[in-house]
Amino acid sequence: MTPTMAGITLVVVLCVLLGTGMPIAFALGLAAVGGLFLDMGPDIIYVMAETMFAGIANLAYVAIPMFVLMGAIVAGTPAGGDLYKALDRWLYKVPGGLVLSNIGACAIFSGMTGSSPATCAAIGKMGVPEMIDRGYPNSVATGSIAAGGTLGILIPPSVTMIVYGIATQTSIGRLFLAGVLPGLMLTAMFMTWAIIDAKRKGFHFGAADLHYTLRQKLATLPRVLPLLIIIVGMLFVLYGGVATPSEAAGAGAMLTLVAVIVIYRLFRIRPFVGIFGSAMRESVMIMMIMASAELFSFALSSLYITQSLAAAIAAMEINRWALMAIINVFLLVAGMFLPPVAVIVMAAPLLHPIIMQAGFDPYWFAVVLTINMEIGLITPPVGLNLFVLNSIAPQVPTRDILMGALPYVLVMMLGIVLLCLFPGIVTGLPDLVMGPAIH
Repeated sequence: MTPTMAGITLVVVLCVLLGTGMPIAFALGLAAVGGLFLDMGPDIIYVMAETMFAGIANLAYVAIPMFVLMGAIVAGTPAGGDLYKALDRWLYKVPGGLVLSNIGACAIFSGMTGSSPATCAAIGKMGVPEMIDRGYPNSVATGSIAAGGTLGILIPPSVTMIVYGIATQTSIGRLFLAGVLPGLMLTAMFMTWAIIDAKRKGFHFGAADLHYTLRQKLATLPRVLPLLIIIVGMLFVLYGGVATPSEAAGAGAMLTLVAVIVIYRLFRIRPFVGIFGSAMRESVMIMMIMASAELFSFALSSLYITQSLAAAIAAMEINRWALMAIINVFLLVAGMFLPPVAVIVMAAPLLHPIIMQAGFDPYWFAVVLTINMEIGLITPPVGLNLFVLNSIAPQVPTRDILMGALPYVLVMMLGIVLLCLFPGIVTGLPDLVMGPAIH
């Protein structure tokens, strides 16, 4: 079987397995084992476990469960509600201000979790019922949070940036810095669209009946500011070279736990059993996907699929921007079927040398790749954030959530275009803080 046919067969088998509803980690692993068995026979037994273990046996991956734990602590305690209330009390007079509060809360919460589903779930539990009660259409209430939740994998600390950095041997600290300005840019673009949409449709929805005094606006800040200080301090020690990502994540998780216990006087064990349990489940899920994706990548390489594809792309005598357009289409399609971690583990090692040869900055490409993955989180057939919102608000059809999120997909595409026209948005801050990158 030629590498092309082997690749097509492997992808078709994977799509069929995913279509049955099989968990992504199991589908990736089973498709890989089938391809390797046809190539190597029973000898696959001797390399399967070692390959999967080697895929996640990296100390830098310790940062992932720590960031997930941070998000679970905030989401599972009154801290998330206070964050949401603080933003709502300052923005309630703006047309569509509750949408802005949701998007802003998603952006800030992203800095505590690095995970889109966690951001989407935490803000959605508070934001969706409140928006529906104030008269916002179901599509607006759920779509804005589904889109805002995607910021979790771009604004640092980002789980996907950690995975990308390890997969391509690039600096995780520089990757985090590279995501700051694009993350803020997308947040501002989301908010701009929300204001335009609100004015266009005449959204007020009871905001005129609300009034918060300055004292009420300031009331929640003492409980929110310590958590924001932890985020800023964690990023400072990362970029200042004081700590590695794993050390910073561990310290951040511990400080967040202590802060929440002290601020909200949560001295009982019971609330934290669920918090640690949910963090463990999500961390294990991510690690299983990464291990299975590593095995799938090994199968692609063993069957000479990646080498053949890389050679075919390299042989294409086309403009480098046309090449980037092809890569973007590939990433968009892949993101529709697979979670960001799986796509990055499989695609980043393949695409990294190609984009380097074409003269693109690898940190700039990491941000473009991440935004593509954000789009995949709110587009069918997988669209993880759509299902998270549907589980939170089962009375809202998935179609309505999708229709509310689609305008933000166009905004993200516009964001990619802006980054192509002005790459300094990505590279400027890392170069300023850490000096020019050496490729």
